[in-house]
Amino acid sequence: MGFIGLDEVIRFLAGQSLFKLEATTLYYLYPVKALTVGFLLYLFKKQYHELTFRDFANLPATLSACVVGLLVFAFWINMDWTLGAADVPQGFNPALLPGRSIQIAMTFFRIAGAVLVVPLMEELFWRSFLIRYIINKNFDTVKIGTFTWASFLITITLFGLEHNYILAGVMAGIFYNLLLYRTRSLAQCVLSHAVTNLALAIYVVITGKWQFW
Repeated sequence: MGFIGLDEVIRFLAGQSLFKLEATTLYYLYPVKALTVGFLLYLFKKQYHELTFRDFANLPATLSACVVGLLVFAFWINMDWTLGAADVPQGFNPALLPGRSIQIAMTFFRIAGAVLVVPLMEELFWRSFLIRYIINKNFDTVKIGTFTWASFLITITLFGLEHNYILAGVMAGIFYNLLLYRTRSLAQCVLSHAVTNLALAIYVVITGKWQFW
């Protein structure tokens, strides 16, 4: 949240003509964000009692999580964006960066962040903390996968608003929430989210449709 705020402050100040902001300037903030958040997730790893990677031993649930991740990806790239898009994002286009080495390094950080950091960070926040906090402020007393209409609807709405493509975000939130209710496993949601992001990264790099990144 701090990095999001920093990003917005920089854009705001540039919009006030205080300085010139190049299209790729904020690209260089991404590795800092990915490494910082990744380090913090590692630092506090013992606190995530609800995250059990032994859940992957349940092969039918693990397979279902992968299928859900691919379904989210398929819907994401094929939905009609004329409704529900906050704007038309330029996306993260490494081809705009100077030099092949920088382009490769930034693409690596983008994929690593999207596949390894973002799913873990977001699932801990949305489907471990917030979805339970809405039910009870003492959220750790609520079992993973507990369903209420209020927590379901609020989280998918906010999850959608977090993304430039709002409808796609809502759609993904619905799928990940349903997976949580079905498997009662946060780890399966992390896996599903990672599969979506990996598939999307491969698709974007191959097709050059950077607006999805």
